Amino acid sequence: MNRNLIPWRRKRKNTELTAPADHPVAELYQRMNDLFADFFDGNMGLFRSGTASDTDSLMSVPTFDVSETDKAVEVRAELPGMDEKDIEVTLDENILTVRGEKKQERTENKKNYYLSECRYGEFHRAVPLPAGIDREKVKAAFKKGVLRITLPKTEAARTDRHRINIDAD
Repeated sequence: MNRNLIPWRRKRKNTELTAPADHPVAELYQRMNDLFADFFDGNMGLFRSGTASDTDSLMSVPTFDVSETDKAVEVRAELPGMDEKDIEVTLDENILTVRGEKKQERTENKKNYYLSECRYGEFHRAVPLPAGIDREKVKAAFKKGVLRITLPKTEAARTDRHRINIDAD
């Protein structure tokens, strides 16, 4: 096959403009090239669930909101279409892990057609937590597709704040 007939495979003379490697536009250009290369090579890293191994079991990674108050760390995860029995929450050292598996099936049987669709996917998210979480008082609640986890701080962690004075020279 003559590769000269394929315009994007021709060897180009050095006619491209070049910018220094540390130039912001060059960095953006490289990142965009990497993003498109990953997407079109089938990796789709941004959309793959945590443990899925093939493109048929893709599902979006759930969004998490993590906030901290003086008394607790609160985690809110949106898990639409899931049941609490399909979700596992663990706390290991200072890492909160939420795992889940979504199973969605739809079947329609009408006069002229039959349709059956199944989608499955797993995910897991790990959230690093600050020291001083009272492991015995952690609570999780699941309602209307939203998982709320409250991780109270220990008394020592609540009072262990020291203000540092700033000297002006």
